[in-house]
Amino acid sequence: MDLLAAFRTFVRISETGSFSSVAREIGATQPAISRQIGALETHLGVRLLQRSTRRLTLTEDGRDFVARARAVLEAVDETEAAISRRRQSPSGLVRLGCPAIFGRTYIVPHIGRLLDRYPELSVEIVASDDVVDMIQERLDITIRVGDVADSTLVARRIGSTISLPVASTEYLAEHGEPTHPRELASHACLIMTRRQRPGEWSFTGPDGPIVVQVGGRLRANSVEAILAAVIAGQGIAQVPLWMLREPIREGVVKPLLSDWKPRASPISAVYPSRRFLPPRTRAVIDYLVQEFRLDPLISLYGEA
Repeated sequence: MDLLAAFRTFVRISETGSFSSVAREIGATQPAISRQIGALETHLGVRLLQRSTRRLTLTEDGRDFVARARAVLEAVDETEAAISRRRQSPSGLVRLGCPAIFGRTYIVPHIGRLLDRYPELSVEIVASDDVVDMIQERLDITIRVGDVADSTLVARRIGSTISLPVASTEYLAEHGEPTHPRELASHACLIMTRRQRPGEWSFTGPDGPIVVQVGGRLRANSVEAILAAVIAGQGIAQVPLWMLREPIREGVVKPLLSDWKPRASPISAVYPSRRFLPPRTRAVIDYLVQEFRLDPLISLYGEA
């Protein structure tokens, strides 16, 4: 039995005093309404109405129940209205996971305009360089740079980037500048250990695709640490283009091997399911897509 429908029917009967009037309102037959009220009384284990040939009268239990039924129906209507409003205008909290430096560089500077656009929306940024369990960490979205291997997650591409080989001018002055990827084998290369194949660097150039094995005495699991080591003259490293805007402009580092283009990596907004994606979550993803398209460092090498 549909209890909410039975509640609504009973409340209307108490207001109209007529089975037939309510039957006409909802497009049902009078016997169907009578059976519905009978089933409700059976379910509750009480008599709600006294029936006579001339009138319907609420019993004491019926009078008590109609007040409670109205309260239940009002709460249901208020809940439906609230959910409907949230569908129309994004509201509520979105927990957004992202790598720490990417969050500082690209998420935080853009988030203010998003919050201005949606006054009832809140965002909590959860910065971590680890690949975390989205469900366990209660994340609505996480931003990942690189391929997403987990087939249980949905990944929407919101940008793209490459990692350029770079070195400091001091390092190049002492060790020389490589002119071909194969020459990297004789240089001190700084290895980012979080990559799937840390010692393999891939390029595409005049000779087609090439993969070179590199090595060095300094390794790190943080791309910020790798860039700091490059600036300190410790060697050559592949660093994401979006981290190099200021170091290149200031002449602190120099891009190398301009005739060979590294493989592009996707930047994705990852979330657990396409079904019933809340408007607040969709609004954040759509906003990031729009913003990232405006920055050539994260949209130049792939359509977002």
